[in-house]
Amino acid sequence: MKAAVVRGFSEQASIEERPVPQPGTGQVLVRLEACGLCHTDIHAMRGDWPVKPPLPLVPGHEGVGIIEQLGEDVTTRTVGQRVAMPWLGHACGECRYCVDGRENLCEQQYNNGYGVDGGYAEYMLADARFAVPVPDGITPLDAAPLTCAGVTTYAAIKNAHVVPGETVAIFGIGGLGHLAVQYARLVGAKVIAVDVSEDKLALATELGADHVVNAAATDPVLAIRGLGGADVAVVLAVAPTVFEQAFEALNRGGRLVLVSLPADGVLTLPVFDTVLKGISVIGSIVGTRRDLIEVFDLHAAGRTRVVTQTRELEQVNTSVDEVLAGTVPARLVFAFEPVSALHQPTSD
Repeated sequence: MKAAVVRGFSEQASIEERPVPQPGTGQVLVRLEACGLCHTDIHAMRGDWPVKPPLPLVPGHEGVGIIEQLGEDVTTRTVGQRVAMPWLGHACGECRYCVDGRENLCEQQYNNGYGVDGGYAEYMLADARFAVPVPDGITPLDAAPLTCAGVTTYAAIKNAHVVPGETVAIFGIGGLGHLAVQYARLVGAKVIAVDVSEDKLALATELGADHVVNAAATDPVLAIRGLGGADVAVVLAVAPTVFEQAFEALNRGGRLVLVSLPADGVLTLPVFDTVLKGISVIGSIVGTRRDLIEVFDLHAAGRTRVVTQTRELEQVNTSVDEVLAGTVPARLVFAFEPVSALHQPTSD
């Protein structure tokens, strides 16, 4: 099988031929149809974070494909079923976090495309329990970004406990941000989209943002305050100044929701303002299988729109450059089948 393999954090990924893996107990073998390119994949490829992935590594945690083989003891999945393989590749199922519905905080978890090989390949293995079925009516091209960009921003809005009528500022409109705008609107919020690209702000307006702010042309804090301030600020960009801007734009009682993971990993907040204004700081890490099921259900009901562009796996390194340059409208998706096939939804 063809796979994009990272052999050194200072090296580009290489396209290699590898044997098709065989599923072990509790696993399924999935033939990939599509896999999205997430910024987290770039951090993995470059070893940006304190806990680095083992090498060699096949990145990718927005994989969608068809089950071709079942491992021993797999009874809840079937050959021919379309499934998604998200960041949360496995959790123990027994700890306090798994038991109370916060499996994404499990300390025994492993992550697809980080702790184990992921979806930048024609085939991958998955824990059958964490291969989430893609419901009828959703194309693999849409399902791939929903598997991370969707569930991550859905969970962020959910964790912020947004009340209808509140104002939510989304900092960073791209693969995640264009979905965050839609989820915030679905819960009745007024949405302010912040970015440095007029094209992305135009997309945010098209998707329902009430206001847009070009942070390259104006001070976003002053602009948001001029609109009445934000009750919730969701940070999806990685520039250090964005975190400060998001905090300063908050109203009293506001919630700062941290989603992006910058390489330096440091955030400094003024304690005086945080305490006196009653500001809450919320870390939101992807989502659970339940969250992803809800994301898929919303999309199947026609409540969300996914904006994508396709690339071939051989373009993995130039695709990374595109994402880093900020020239991608929303989500890039690696296509393992003809694009026309990826527009076909699951059906019985």
